[in-house]
Formats: sequence, C-alpha cells, structure tokens
Amino acid sequence: MTSQTTPIELHYWPTPNGWKISIMLEELGVPYEVKYVNIGKGEQFEPAFLAISPNNRMPAIVDPDGPDGAPISVFESGAILQYLGRKFGRFYPADERSRVEVEQWLFWQMGGLGPMAGQAHHFRIYAPETIPYAIDRYTNECNRLYGVMNRRLADRDYLAGDYSIADIASFGWTRSHERQGQDLNDFPNLKRWFDAMQSRPAVMRGVELGQEHRRNLAGDKEASKVLFGQTAR
Repeated sequence: MTSQTTPIELHYWPTPNGWKISIMLEELGVPYEVKYVNIGKGEQFEPAFLAISPNNRMPAIVDPDGPDGAPISVFESGAILQYLGRKFGRFYPADERSRVEVEQWLFWQMGGLGPMAGQAHHFRIYAPETIPYAIDRYTNECNRLYGVMNRRLADRDYLAGDYSIADIASFGWTRSHERQGQDLNDFPNLKRWFDAMQSRPAVMRGVELGQEHRRNLAGDKEASKVLFGQTAR
C-alpha cells in the first residue's frame, strides 16, 4: 500500500460533491490540507483555481507525490476518487470484474443521481420562480433513482458488494434526500445502507468538514448570480 508523507491539497467547499473527497481522504487516513473555495463568492473563477480545475468546479486535489514523483492535479470528483483508490489500493478493487462493478455505480452517480438531485435542489429551493413542471420532473426522477438503489441493495450491503468509492460518491446526494422531496422510509433497503454509511466515523468526519462555512443560499441574490448565472464568459 502506498504511503503519503506530504499532505494532499484538497480544494473544497462543503457540498455533496465536496464531501465525496473529504470522506475518501478520511477513510484512507492520509494527510491532507484543506483549501476552501467559496463558491458563493466566486472563488472558483480565480486563475489559480482554474489552473487545476478548468471547469471552475470544486472539488479538486493537488497531490505533491504524483505517480512519477512530480505533483499532479486532478479535477472532477469521480476521477479524484478513482485516482485515490488506485494510488492507495483501497475502496477500488484491482480485479477487473470487481472494478467494473464499482465503476458502473460510480458513473451512475456521476451521470444520474448527482445531476438529477442537483436539479431537484435548484427548482425546489433556489429557483427565483416556482415552475411546477420542473419541480415534478426532477423530484420524480430522484424518486426513480432512489428506487434503483433500493432494488440494488435488496441483497447486498453496498452498491458494488463491498464498501467502495461508489458508496462514497452516492452518500452525499442521498444525505440531502429531504431537499429532493424524498422519504427514505419509502426505500427500506436504501435506508439500511444510508444508516450504515452514517455509522462510519470517517464518513461523518468527511461531511462535517467545513460545516461552519455552509449556509443556505436560498434568497441570496448575489450568490445565486455567481452559482446559477454562468455563461462561457
């Protein structure tokens, strides 16, 4: 197993995507240093951050002990989880069949659960006007995705069998289930998984990181302009 002597830089804000990496680093028990990126104030557009995360989104990491001994930066939460899993040989199996199992559910979260839940949050909480069709569309899609997880977890403890980066990726978005109009009591297998995730000390340390910075941005017009008014310019 690879050891880490120099802290990994975590460029972070306490959101479901940010939690993926703080949880992973806590689970690994490796040294890391937090660099807060206040997304409500537009710090994600600063040149120094764009140099490591050109999509102007956090999280991102800089690992001073890269694969060839030189620093490496990684953006996109799923790619970061894969990188850390490969480097430290944990929560991301080396066996190809097992790895594919994990990757299916990691990409399911990246392409489905995260974006759909994010849209549900937006139209249910942050949108400046109530749009019933959009609220129903994304609330219902979250409900469908929760049903997919519930069926998957009927005969296993975790999404890919053993605890993995797929579970780490999915937890933060299900933690916000009430904001998506979902009741975990409607999904008993998912609720069992959710409770098991919350019982892991490293998971809770990960989601508690930087909670003093987290606030409800609903109604904050300036923050909304920064977060939701972005164009190519």
